[in-house]
Amino acid sequence: MIKKLLIIIANISFILLAFCQAPSIQWQKALGGSSVDYANSIQQTSDGGYIVAGSSFSEDGDVVGNQGYYDAWIVKLNSNGTIQWEKSVGGSNYDEAYSIQQTSDGGYIFAGFFNYLNGSLTDTNYWLVKLDATGGIQWQKSLGGYFGDYAFSVQQTSEGGYIVAGYSASKDGDATTNYGGQDYWIIKLNNNGDIQWQKSIGGSRDDLAYSIQQTSDGGYIVVGNSYSNDGDITGNHGSTDFWIVKLTNNGSIQWQKSLGGSNQDIGRSVYQTSDGGYIVAGASNSKDGDVTGNHGVYDAWIVKLNSTGIIQWQKSLGGSDYDYAHSIQQTSDGGYIVAGYSSSKNGDVIGNHGSADFWIVKLTNNGNIQWQKSLGGSSSDVAFSIKQTLDGGYIVAGSTNSSNGDVTEFHGSQDYWIVKLANEYLNINEISDKNIITVENPVKNKINIQSEEKITSLQLYNLDGKLIRSTNNKDMHISDLSKGNYLLSIQLENGKTVSKKIIKD
Repeated sequence: MIKKLLIIIANISFILLAFCQAPSIQWQKALGGSSVDYANSIQQTSDGGYIVAGSSFSEDGDVVGNQGYYDAWIVKLNSNGTIQWEKSVGGSNYDEAYSIQQTSDGGYIFAGFFNYLNGSLTDTNYWLVKLDATGGIQWQKSLGGYFGDYAFSVQQTSEGGYIVAGYSASKDGDATTNYGGQDYWIIKLNNNGDIQWQKSIGGSRDDLAYSIQQTSDGGYIVVGNSYSNDGDITGNHGSTDFWIVKLTNNGSIQWQKSLGGSNQDIGRSVYQTSDGGYIVAGASNSKDGDVTGNHGVYDAWIVKLNSTGIIQWQKSLGGSDYDYAHSIQQTSDGGYIVAGYSSSKNGDVIGNHGSADFWIVKLTNNGNIQWQKSLGGSSSDVAFSIKQTLDGGYIVAGSTNSSNGDVTEFHGSQDYWIVKLANEYLNINEISDKNIITVENPVKNKINIQSEEKITSLQLYNLDGKLIRSTNNKDMHISDLSKGNYLLSIQLENGKTVSKKIIKD
């Protein structure tokens, strides 16, 4: 009896270890030339490849056609990370792409900024560029006023236009209002890039927006950080706080929340969750107010909010050195994936290779760490963007100064570094796929699933990781969805999760 019990415990321990094991690197690519190249944004594309955006100062290696100084550098990769095409977009001064997304027509939209005078960082405008499927410019818009305007986030909206977030110090030109210092500046564009409405929101000090997403009610959620405690902002705890703003579909404020403590709290990424709430990521060096558990200096700070902005839970992640979260997304199993960087070698951080590593953390739906992974070499490696992929793995983009460790084919100075991680449930899913689950593809109207195990729920995600629909039934109708690729997460009664690629015909 005791022997049987030990075998059962050993089997349970093995299963738990398999579920919590950090995924391995499937492939990694250092992209660029002999100068400085850094990636800010990545997304999986409808053909299973990837689109990457950032900035490049190189004129050699993988980079062709630099216009002078820094250009926005857009790179299209296939599913194995091989370059299909690349484009240097810009002028003779400093130009940068911060956010990119594939559009419903198969092309791409990116947002960033460009310098229009002498390379001074005060002479900048929002810059929106629409590309076709091969990287050709269809249109571009420079938006702003005389002072600095910086766009950090763009998303195509449900009716085919675009929502853009960043910050502006201007009160002329396209920016009609400024409350003091930098303000959140939110712009709604139609599908041709024409302004439908624009809103400056903030207070008398600097307010910096970094991430925006359209919400299920047709409005928008924005996150950044604010030094203000007047104007549109209430509840600042001291220094700078996470500032989360929920907007209606015409840009009016529904609610706003200042989150943090008496030191610096910097919000970087927001994502609406399947329960209608929000997950927010950034960094904090506070140890009071809303923040508990700080490990030292800056920690990655993750906050789960309900639909009205009330904190449900918060987690400080890191060690005794600098730890930042730059990107977060809900995953198909209901948990969260976080990417940023860490300089720590203790606390929550294991396996740091050098001065700073890509730091990838997988959280459960209540914020507990399932696994963490440090990626890089002996120099500085910083992740800025992460997305779950159709195979249930992850794609990560950032920059590397390393030429050893996990990094190969380094070009010099600083490169884009793209890392594809496997599905952490890969072995379990392969067994499940063989013995339990089959899904018919392509799909016209209804997803048909054959399963030997009882299905408890289904969640369907688009390529940007956004939840499209969810059901507690074993059937899902998708006749109203656009053609393309989706990710179906199948929750089984035995506790397992199986991810399947769905091709909508």
